[in-house]
Amino acid sequence: MLAGAYPFLAEEGLGASGILIGQDAWSGSAFCYDPWELYRQGTLTNPNIFLAGQIGRGKSTLAKSLAVRCIAFGRRVYVPGDPKGEWSEVTRAVGGQVVKLGVGTNTRLNPLDEGPRPSGQSDDSWKQKVASRRMGLLAALAESTLGRSLRATERTSLDVALESAQLHSPKPILPMVIDEMLEPKRPFAGSSIEQLRDDGREAAHALARLVRGDLAGLFDGQSTVDFDPNLPMLSLDLSAISGSDTIIGLIMTCASTWMEASLADPSGGQRLVVYDEAWRLLAQPSLLARMQAQWKLSRAWGLANLMVVHRLSDLESVGESGSEARGLAQGLLGDTATRILYNEPFDEAQAAAKVLGLSSVETAQLPELSRGEGLWRVNERAFVVRHICTSKELELFDTDSRMIAK
Repeated sequence: MLAGAYPFLAEEGLGASGILIGQDAWSGSAFCYDPWELYRQGTLTNPNIFLAGQIGRGKSTLAKSLAVRCIAFGRRVYVPGDPKGEWSEVTRAVGGQVVKLGVGTNTRLNPLDEGPRPSGQSDDSWKQKVASRRMGLLAALAESTLGRSLRATERTSLDVALESAQLHSPKPILPMVIDEMLEPKRPFAGSSIEQLRDDGREAAHALARLVRGDLAGLFDGQSTVDFDPNLPMLSLDLSAISGSDTIIGLIMTCASTWMEASLADPSGGQRLVVYDEAWRLLAQPSLLARMQAQWKLSRAWGLANLMVVHRLSDLESVGESGSEARGLAQGLLGDTATRILYNEPFDEAQAAAKVLGLSSVETAQLPELSRGEGLWRVNERAFVVRHICTSKELELFDTDSRMIAK
């Protein structure tokens, strides 16, 4: 009864092992958290983390602090899409690599790169895995650009084009697939060349948006940078790219796919993957479906995913109630055992209570949280944690202080 009515007073923490986050606001004791260790112990059902909170309340500082402190424990950190460039300084400070995309950078990524092949995988199994990943990406990009699901005939055209591009080159690129859709070279399963061309024309032009115009030079050729798995941190800086939320979401997906291909190796060790500004991906069902698929594979690859958004309602606003898109968003949250909420206004607190099943005490706490304080839900356990940083960490992590510095 006591734990239900006063969860913060009744809790005893998560143990002393792992990464020091700060102080338990109610007990005064140190609060440590390590998703890999807690998963090993059986405390967590998965290592994924959801972090939400208003701008200026310290959630970005927490995300960066958790990332850097992970490195001290031998983990590596990856930021597959940094729309504002806020992770670049942090990445350089720990000896990592910043890959900057955009006009004038001369950096190109091939989202169809196959990535390193895990040891022990047969030729046929590896080819099928790579082809499936590529097809999933291409379909998601086309559907997001078109704003609808691909028709069966369009999917066939895309599949045939990808197969042809793979036969033509061991390292296919997006323009090859687009060209094969617009000018197919062979019939397939009763569909003539003309039918394949007609069926795939609209989807081909949708994909062409990513390799022409203001996006030319980003994803239209072979990668000009190599993925170094030995670096402590790698971030993809997208701050030089402007466009609508839809376009930025597509770019984040292409960039993250390039990085994810290199992370799909169980022998790569324990790694933290940070999806900052994730609401841009949540708004597009096909991109959300890709994200959920990555989430489900995280345990097999030794990954802990950290998703950062402004509010929990970013998930609840996806699609209509009862729709497939809403189900995907709810499934993503269901595959995230650690939920961290920073200060939210009353209406957002009520929405969070409904989605997460917060107690009345927890719900009332949300609007009262001070800057740097968060409500941590670790499976069904609740804590209010004061995040503690050193002065040097604050100087490096705190984007708000840099914004108002004179």
